[in-house]
Amino acid sequence: MNVIKYTSEYKKIWDEFVKNSKNGHFFFQRDYIEYHSDRFEDFSLLCFDETEKLIAVLPANIKDKILYAHQGLTFGGFLIGDKMKTETMLDIFEALKEFLKKEKINKLVYKCIPHIYHIKPSEEDRYALFRNDAKLIRRDVTSTIDLTELVRYSKGRKWTISKAKKEALETFESDDYEAFWQLLTNVLESNHEVKPVHTLEEIKKLAYLFPKNIKLYLSRKDTQIISGALIYENQKIVHTQYLANSKEGRELGALDLLLDYLIQNIYKDKKYFDFGISNEDAGRYLNTGLIAQKEGFGARAVVHDFYELEIK
Repeated sequence: MNVIKYTSEYKKIWDEFVKNSKNGHFFFQRDYIEYHSDRFEDFSLLCFDETEKLIAVLPANIKDKILYAHQGLTFGGFLIGDKMKTETMLDIFEALKEFLKKEKINKLVYKCIPHIYHIKPSEEDRYALFRNDAKLIRRDVTSTIDLTELVRYSKGRKWTISKAKKEALETFESDDYEAFWQLLTNVLESNHEVKPVHTLEEIKKLAYLFPKNIKLYLSRKDTQIISGALIYENQKIVHTQYLANSKEGRELGALDLLLDYLIQNIYKDKKYFDFGISNEDAGRYLNTGLIAQKEGFGARAVVHDFYELEIK
């Protein structure tokens, strides 16, 4: 078993491996990982078996002698192929620990990929974490709709959608990222005093690089954009990366109508519709108002787990 640090010469085989992995996602492609390379010191790893075949990759960065499953990504541990066995994963963790010791890295912070993002069952790493006495240090809750079952809205969501349908709102796919970013930025600054994680230039670049995966849907009243949803699509799942609703949009129920349109029409043939987390303070604080809105669409809890492994 051989663990090596990623360099650009491995880009082609990295991307090909990610595309064919059983727990991959488009944001593990190098073009996505490296859009914010100025903010993180990349320390991604590749693992080869005794026949020099690539069997796992780990998107990661390093900071203060700690290796992080990449802090610039929502989640992401080892990406693995369909032939990965549990015993092999145990061997990978042993090789990883030896490699990190040699690099004088004393800790690994690992973010498990939630099962809803698996193309096939892929929790060999969770067992390996347990066997290596890794400590659970954070647990976030994401809210997810199972689209293979009948989607059941709350009475409140049904009422808002019914009201919005009477308002002659237009819902459509768009590439007007400028208009959406202006709306999103205004909403975040006025309601939460924060800015979007991505800049407009970054999200436009990513949408250009991944046109099949990043989609924008907007809602307008007359000529005014009043709500929007930036969607990340993967094979079986879609995720609402950003949602925004103007004051008028809230009064009219525009975002609820837009989400209903996506759930019932655009993405009805996907397996899951994921709204993302409703946590702060490393999972210790639950934003009950935010999660109530998501659960009103029939979404239920799936956890994002973070582990810490001391390298001894």
